[in-house]
Amino acid sequence: MVSERIRQALAGSSAIRAMFIEGKALAEKVGAENVYDFSLGNPATEAPKALNEAIKEILDEEDSLIIHGYMDNSGYEDVRQSVADNLNRRFGTHFNYHNIIMTVGAAGGLNIIFKTILDPGSEVMVFAPYFGEYRSYAANFDGKLVEVFPNTADFQPDMEDFEKKITPKTRAVIVNTPNNPTGVIYSQETMKKIASILCAKEQEYGTDIYLISDEPYRELVYDGAKEDFLTKYYHNTLVGYSFSKSLSLPGERIGYVVVPDEAADSDLLKDGINVSNRTLGFVNAPSLMQKAVARCLEEKTNVGFYDGNRILLYEELTKLGFTCIKPQGAFYLWMKSPVEAEEEFVRAAKKYNILFVKGSAFACPGYVRIAYCVSKEMIERSLPAFKELAKEYGLA
Repeated sequence: MVSERIRQALAGSSAIRAMFIEGKALAEKVGAENVYDFSLGNPATEAPKALNEAIKEILDEEDSLIIHGYMDNSGYEDVRQSVADNLNRRFGTHFNYHNIIMTVGAAGGLNIIFKTILDPGSEVMVFAPYFGEYRSYAANFDGKLVEVFPNTADFQPDMEDFEKKITPKTRAVIVNTPNNPTGVIYSQETMKKIASILCAKEQEYGTDIYLISDEPYRELVYDGAKEDFLTKYYHNTLVGYSFSKSLSLPGERIGYVVVPDEAADSDLLKDGINVSNRTLGFVNAPSLMQKAVARCLEEKTNVGFYDGNRILLYEELTKLGFTCIKPQGAFYLWMKSPVEAEEEFVRAAKKYNILFVKGSAFACPGYVRIAYCVSKEMIERSLPAFKELAKEYGLA
């Protein structure tokens, strides 16, 4: 018999994954070339050649007993120092290897942070729309997710609702910028306001509130936007990063957590996250991939490829009469449903073999998410189907 916790998890299973599975079944039925699957944020660009070369060199140069063996639960010290040096050079920070814990992707990083800071009933705040797995990650440690209402004008966080919902039980606030699912980048004004509110609430309640920056899309920015690093805004900022998008390595599960010395109980946090890495069963991040990414910290996926897809899809869909938020980063297009119940819109799209994810999966009904991390050819093939979908709803 499975646990009640797992029964609840199964009942709320990811709509994104469900759509991905449905897409595979549809492809078998009508042919993959006739299915326009925009459901999953799976990178369409290849990993940089330097990454593959680094793996080969490491295997040739280093003792296999060492490279495939255990190390400190936080990861190799030289790898962590390389990450710290890279961040310091790019963002003017002052980290060393003690501030870095290598993790099994950003998801692993968020889980070890939550295990370290959450008590049963602790509140974790999220800005809707948000990545739905946050709820499961908090629930893993009996935390309660508190949603801040979406601001549908520009999808910057609703500050009034945010401030109102902070309580003495608030332990963490998650920010994800560039954002999944909207592609919006939170402005400096937004970040400064979040920091100001959190500082005031910490003082009011006599508590520590951690700002957790979930940053898998940090490098995917467009139109001259600058990559940002959020520790400069607020003293209690923790960073969870993944190389899944920046180096097109989603299946390798490699990332890191940053704990600045300025964070409250910094040394305890580092020790707790280190222990959590082990006791959650990760033990340590994958050894070979640690070494490989350390040699490729200056590498980046082909952002121009995603930018081309972004412009093509946004321009073509808005010409057809769809209302979309123009993405500033990541590789998602956030489109308003022509009808209030977006589930109906998602079903209608399936008639034309178009697959995207309903907004309610991100706690924001009335919208759909389109992942444009696909081939340009697929986008071009999909446009006649989108045209038929637009006609069905009487759009221009």
